[in-house]
Amino acid sequence: MDLTGLDIIDAHIHQWDPHATPREFSGLAKLMRYLPLPVDLAAKLAPRRDREFVGDPTAYLGPYLPANYRADLGTTAVAAIAHVEAEWAGWKPDETRWVASLPFGVDTPALAAVLGAADPAAVDIGAVLDAHQTASPLFRGIRAMVAHHPDPAVKSFTPVDGALTAPAFLHGFAQLEQRGLSFEAWVYSGQLPEVTALAGRFPEVPIVLDHLATPAGAFGPVGKHTGHTPAQRRALLDRWREDLTELATRPNVVAKVSGLMMPVLGHPVPPRGTATPVPELVERTGPLLAHALAVFGADRLIWGSNFPVDKPITSFTGAVETVATGLTAAGATPDDLRKVFRDNALRVYRIDTTA
Repeated sequence: MDLTGLDIIDAHIHQWDPHATPREFSGLAKLMRYLPLPVDLAAKLAPRRDREFVGDPTAYLGPYLPANYRADLGTTAVAAIAHVEAEWAGWKPDETRWVASLPFGVDTPALAAVLGAADPAAVDIGAVLDAHQTASPLFRGIRAMVAHHPDPAVKSFTPVDGALTAPAFLHGFAQLEQRGLSFEAWVYSGQLPEVTALAGRFPEVPIVLDHLATPAGAFGPVGKHTGHTPAQRRALLDRWREDLTELATRPNVVAKVSGLMMPVLGHPVPPRGTATPVPELVERTGPLLAHALAVFGADRLIWGSNFPVDKPITSFTGAVETVATGLTAAGATPDDLRKVFRDNALRVYRIDTTA
């Protein structure tokens, strides 16, 4: 798939340094710094649900910074990136300030937008949002870690279901509308109706559905009882299609065709240092891409690499080629691909290409 000259906007990457910044997942990385262990042995110290989520812990055990991202790019032409919060454990606006200080735009793509961490249910949500905006003029919105899965053996990021419909969350969410900020909704597929309800309640708030709502187990078994049989996987995807179709009726929602190579989807993890062949990935993800294109249209899809989270399954080039090939097979034109890989991100995140 030839995307030469497109100047891609990668609308979903993560930057972190588990050795020098406060991260929820930094404990094992710090332990290994002082007690060197083989990666595979260290991974056994983590719960099974964490191992299934990450696939290969290598990327989580060290920094992932602009130079690492540049190395992963290879020859792919990325003009700019959007950083999405990555479980900062301290005062959340400090992550925005830290990311804005990284050496982007030197021999790396430019930093074009920051999506910070904040919990709308927190009593200080207004102060947190104001501090994010003060920390960087590139701050465009927030992501709250609300992904919850009913299978207790699939990794959840909040201990209870229903976070998106809690009264305190809805009360604080109104502050995004007051400030003209967007919301990154990363959820598991069973939570799609909650996102639809949220979008209907706040029609003026741009909502970006991350990773097409991560239908965990869509491609293979995860957890105790998710995706273990063909019948389970068919039922999972049938419900996903129905719920995504309903969400797409909300005009304030756009969807990211990102994160489709996350290990928690049930992808077999190839040997470390290798990548799954693109044709295999297209065969798995193609039906999801085709349905997303059918219900959202090319004007409401945004591409992001989700690197380094997707790195255990694919290379950066493979991530681009898989989505471009899958969308093209579903009927996307070259102009559609320009929208998905660039123009829509410019619009949604209000990116100024002249700066």
